[in-house]
Amino acid sequence: MKRGIKSTVAIALLITQCVYASEGPGTIYSKGSVLIEKDSKRVLYEQNAHAPLAMASTTKIMTCIVAIESGKLDEIVTVSGKAARAPKVKLNLATGEKQRLGDLLYSLMLESHNDTAVAIAEHVGGTVEGFCEMMTNKAREIGTEATCFETPNGLDGDNHHATAYDMALIAAYALENPEFVKIINTSEISIPTEAVEGSKPHHLMNKNRFLSQYEGAEGVKTGFTSKAGHCFVGAAKQGGMELVGVALGAGWNAKGKSRKYTDVIKLMNYGFDNYKKYKVLDDETIYGEVPVQKGKQEQVEVYAKEEIVLPLSAEEKAKVEIKKTLPSELMAPVLENQVVGKLEVVCGNTILEKTDLLANRSIARATLMDKIKKLFHIEENNEGEIH
Repeated sequence: MKRGIKSTVAIALLITQCVYASEGPGTIYSKGSVLIEKDSKRVLYEQNAHAPLAMASTTKIMTCIVAIESGKLDEIVTVSGKAARAPKVKLNLATGEKQRLGDLLYSLMLESHNDTAVAIAEHVGGTVEGFCEMMTNKAREIGTEATCFETPNGLDGDNHHATAYDMALIAAYALENPEFVKIINTSEISIPTEAVEGSKPHHLMNKNRFLSQYEGAEGVKTGFTSKAGHCFVGAAKQGGMELVGVALGAGWNAKGKSRKYTDVIKLMNYGFDNYKKYKVLDDETIYGEVPVQKGKQEQVEVYAKEEIVLPLSAEEKAKVEIKKTLPSELMAPVLENQVVGKLEVVCGNTILEKTDLLANRSIARATLMDKIKKLFHIEENNEGEIH
């Protein structure tokens, strides 16, 4: 990509126009909660967000995305006796019943069926234990800090837990998948969607009330167990920004059942009322130049490795700075896209984001002939000036 020097005035205006919104979302009852912006993963609000907690059927977010990524959605699942014996809430799958894997994901996410989760796990992972290992490994790959899956349906286990922050990262990851988004936003569906020999018909209704309660809602998943209490992971899009809110342990009674939604709604309102997305770094802009010693050219320009867009409050927008770190010089040869320095987006004492500064072209080491030509060129100029 050709990269030229752009005016830095517009960028400076933006940067001088990024700290946290002064007022929080109000009382949040959940034991652990967090609000992040989906694309940047920036935390906009947190309360005990890094404490490992039981997460009930929000577990099924990971069950669903691992199944989707298995590439087996068109395969036929044969329900085992173990799956059929799973406790309520269940689809009442019969031992030996056959269903398409992709169809079972609607049962998993719309009505949170525990027998379906076991059937999916056994088909994709070989065993429930093998599938749970796949889930935990995927969580680590996504970047979670304290997640361990022991069950594919979220039923309580001695070491089955995540943090609110982890669940937000998992949901943000899953929301990048169009198939996942289609499933969680389906209001109702009958399965099998195509004829499958040995199947039984089931009609499914989406039980996620958030979809009808909040503008721009995009799922994601509710949950409840006696250990976890009422839990909810929700996402919503407004004004070009998508937020993910998590409430774990919102309560164990009727109030908790409502608070799992109201906590996330408070988080969403806070986020959309106080934050907007801004382009802070442009990957097309030249951010400086560095002298090159012993090179065919005397300097190289540098650009940001990636564009950075962040959600910022009005207070932050007024205080953001970009700090640039570059060497005083480079020694040839220099390679195109070589890491030369770094840029940090800073607000107060907090680094909001950072990226590398890269060389925008290669510069070869000067040969003896190059030096002679250069010297001769300089002498010709000097002679011209004398004359």
